[in-house]
Order: sequence, then structure tokens, then C-alpha cells
Amino acid sequence: MTRQAISDVATRLFVEHGFDKVSVTDIAEEADVARKTVFNYFRRKEDLVFDREAEIRTLVRQALADRGQEPPVRAFQALMRDLVETQHPLFRITERPIQFWRMVAESATLTAYARGLQVTLADDLSAMLSDAAGRPRSDADAHLAGAMLMSTLVVAYAKALRVFREKGQPQAALLDVMERGFAGVDAALAGTAYI
Repeated sequence: MTRQAISDVATRLFVEHGFDKVSVTDIAEEADVARKTVFNYFRRKEDLVFDREAEIRTLVRQALADRGQEPPVRAFQALMRDLVETQHPLFRITERPIQFWRMVAESATLTAYARGLQVTLADDLSAMLSDAAGRPRSDADAHLAGAMLMSTLVVAYAKALRVFREKGQPQAALLDVMERGFAGVDAALAGTAYI
């Protein structure tokens, strides 16, 4: 049983029964693995829910490494556009993410974890951008970029989910809000090493 397969079983159980009502033992039994095997892949139960953060970090690092002469923020923005346009699972708007985020909202533990993760990802993005620009990690512009870019993605994704529930065009809504947020980032960072 692979890491992804265990995660898929956990997500299905969490969506069906609620995060707080499913134990790691339940997941292990359903996945037909030992409880210890689950913990070999996931440090804690919450990590079974938010299991794609390492993937996105890898994608961002690769985009920044491969950017050539392109400024780091532009490389990040291009990656996000590509992920939306190619319907990457992180940005695919279907009934499944609606159910997923409903399950998160119903758990105080997961809601707090998601908020903390958002801050961590913004901080990690700031560090990657400052490294790519050859600036110190304490650089305020890098932190501004990381916070604004992460907020843009969170707001755009939330809007796309709302539009999907209203039977609209979620991808168009996602791209629209994302582009407006990116324009704000570009204006705020004009003249810096990041744009």
C-alpha cells in the first residue's frame, strides 16, 4: 500500500464520517496495513488530510530553479497559471473538494491546522523567493510577496468553490481572482528583485 493509497482511504473515511470520528486504527484497518505503517508515512492524523504540501513545495522549487532569467515571482505566477490550466489536482474544482473543505470546516482541529499550514506555506514561499533572488531570508519584500501570493491563491480558490456550488464557471473565477491578486503583487513589488 503506497502513501497515496493510504491517504486516499483516509480522505474517503474522513469525508464519509467526519475527521474527528475516524481513528488512525480505522484507517489502517480499511487500508489493510498496520497502524505503524500509517505513521511511517504520516507523522500525525492531520497530515493524512493535508498530504499534498510536499508536492506543491517541490513544484515551486523546481519552477524557481528552472526559471532562467525570469524573476522569481513571475516564475511562481506562471506555475500557478499552468497548474490551473492543466487541471492539476490541487486546482481541480469538482464535488470532491467541496466535500473535502466541508469536512475541514466541520472540524475545529482541521480548521486550525489549515490556518497554520497557510502561514507555514507563505513563510516557505518567502524563503524560496528570497533564495531565488539572492536576498536574505529576512527581506521584507520576500515576506510581502509570500503573504500576498498565498492570500491570492486562498481567496481565488474559495471563490472558485463558491462559483462551482452556484453552477457557474469555477476555473474562470479562479483565474480571474488569481490574476487580479497577481496584479496587486506586481504593483506592490515593482522595482524589487522579485519582479
